[in-house]
Amino acid sequence: MNVTEAILQRQSTRAFKNQNIDKQTIQNIINTAKHAPSGVNMQPWQVAVVQGKTKTELSNRMITAFRTKQTEKMDYNYYPLEWNSPFKERRVETGQQLYQALDIKREEKEKRLAQWEANYRAFDAPIMLLFFIDSSLETGSYMDYGMFIQNIMLLAEEQGLATCPQGALGEFPSIIKSELGIAENNILLGGMALGYADKNHPVNQYRTSRVELEEFCNFYE
Repeated sequence: MNVTEAILQRQSTRAFKNQNIDKQTIQNIINTAKHAPSGVNMQPWQVAVVQGKTKTELSNRMITAFRTKQTEKMDYNYYPLEWNSPFKERRVETGQQLYQALDIKREEKEKRLAQWEANYRAFDAPIMLLFFIDSSLETGSYMDYGMFIQNIMLLAEEQGLATCPQGALGEFPSIIKSELGIAENNILLGGMALGYADKNHPVNQYRTSRVELEEFCNFYE
């Protein structure tokens, strides 16, 4: 598999097989991903690999908080406070594709809530990755971190694994930090589901759209 194939094959997977991943494979992926570039080689990434009993307990705490409306303030604003065009339309389209794939109607609120809860279980993938960054770092390090996360996803593809990067896993920072013993001066960026895709599940059958090159790229000669 070359880089182009890995990029085009990657998708946000939301249903996984009940199949564990060898620890050495996870270590190799993250150890290779660390070669992402970063400003003055700061290497801002801090990763928690959560699985087994710890993952179950952490997921249960987040789901309980979600169900009882114990909302938290994220460590940073992942999404805009006000949705404008064309981003609002893209968001709506993506949500419609998800619920159509699962045959969940707009009025079926309980089913929609249940699907959102799946975020906090990392969609039942065996591995939940959580990403932290020191609060003293600035926007440039967030850009660096994105390249590190992309490396993980492409390396996972190479290994026959699937991923789903998840902003939702940043919604309960105090729960996650207390459960894992993470210092408060670390910002929880979000997380990622990692495992073997259930390729037959309906939720994995659709692909989100991409705009044409001419809509976002200009050449100046």
